[in-house]
Amino acid sequence: MKIVILAGGGGTRLFPLSRTCYPKQFIKIAEDKSLFCKTIERFLGFIDSSNIIVVTNQEYLYHVKAELELCGAKDAHILLEPCRRNTAPAITLAARYCIDKLKVEDDEVLLVTPSDHVIKQQELFLVALKEASEIAKQKKIVTFGIKPDEPKTGYGYIQTGEPIFHSALTALSFTEKPDKTKAEEYVKSGYFWNSGMFAFTVECFYDELKMHQPDLFALMENDFEHLITEFKQFPNISIDYAIAEKSKNVVTIPFMADWKDIGSWDAIYDLIDKDDQGNAVHGDCVALDCHNTLLVGNNRLVTGIGLDDLIVVETTDVILVAKKNESEKIKQLVTELNRQERSEACENTTMYRPWGSYTVLGEGPGYKMKKITVTPGQRLSLQMHYHRSEHWIVIKGTAKVTIGENEKMVHENESVFVPQSTKHRLENPGRIPLEIIEVQNGSYLEEDDIVRFDDVYGRS
Repeated sequence: MKIVILAGGGGTRLFPLSRTCYPKQFIKIAEDKSLFCKTIERFLGFIDSSNIIVVTNQEYLYHVKAELELCGAKDAHILLEPCRRNTAPAITLAARYCIDKLKVEDDEVLLVTPSDHVIKQQELFLVALKEASEIAKQKKIVTFGIKPDEPKTGYGYIQTGEPIFHSALTALSFTEKPDKTKAEEYVKSGYFWNSGMFAFTVECFYDELKMHQPDLFALMENDFEHLITEFKQFPNISIDYAIAEKSKNVVTIPFMADWKDIGSWDAIYDLIDKDDQGNAVHGDCVALDCHNTLLVGNNRLVTGIGLDDLIVVETTDVILVAKKNESEKIKQLVTELNRQERSEACENTTMYRPWGSYTVLGEGPGYKMKKITVTPGQRLSLQMHYHRSEHWIVIKGTAKVTIGENEKMVHENESVFVPQSTKHRLENPGRIPLEIIEVQNGSYLEEDDIVRFDDVYGRS
């Protein structure tokens, strides 16, 4: 079996914590590890990491690499989508990779899963995984159905029929994100939530594409390199719309483990332990006379008085206040912010880079202050700026600094000055994270005033 993990989504419904630059699969909330890392670890007791294929995009490459290293899965394969084209093209690309690069046979089972689920009972998940593998070899598309506990409008629903294999049921129909009335009707009728996980053989996937998506099938008949070149020609379509809703070959395994799709703040509220007033609190928060409210603080004290059924999320640059059960509309909010060309829709005050991260501490006309953290053994590109000078103050660790033709070591409580239009580089030769305060001065301080001469991450 090969595990295909989809990790290229932006996660806009968890704005402002999740943004395009650092989406929800990499954030940590109510857990000690990211959703992506927990997804990887879910499979490591079942298969070797060399059987895991992560599909993501160039923007998230170094996040994925760092997470794979963290959870002991550095042998996993990483596929980079040339552009975002939804789940059906991503899975098609992964299937072609398995055929061409991993030399799988037609009867190899592919298990496709998102990277933003929380599953508590690992043993029940592995039982379902083994059953799905057996049924998929019967040339079936296997889905995992979750028994609903309430009529959520943010999930897809599966109507099932008679038993067909073991605990599996025939899948009669799929409905994506119904309105509240329909969702209530589906729950009463015994429908399942669609978990978004699928299992099928390579041959079965080929046959279903040929039958229901001939244009996609025609593209998949080419080799992997050709698919990468032509990826922009793929339709923007999900696997649900492309195949699951059309196929007569789908079965559903009722999945009885504690499962949550962390796709909204309502899901986060469900995940976090509650106090005796039904409040879920994460971070430095105080709730007075509040009921059934989610408070999330990241940088400052967050206080609430007399709040009922609300969601309050604080970050350094955005505060979100929303009614519970309406957090699905946050995606509309992000769309509006993008329409207004607001940088907050995509960027955070903390930005992650292959070498570490930086956080903007303050800025004004002619200056900007950052806290820069460089991971041990990493280094920034050899670069220069036409419009600004920089002053670096080391507050933790030891920096190896190149300025012009000179190299020097800079220790804690020491500083250096980088003149405008001078080549320079910052490195961390030590064993602990390097932290510096950078003060920029100049007439133009945006990130595109960087001329790279050498870069170990291929960004020159």
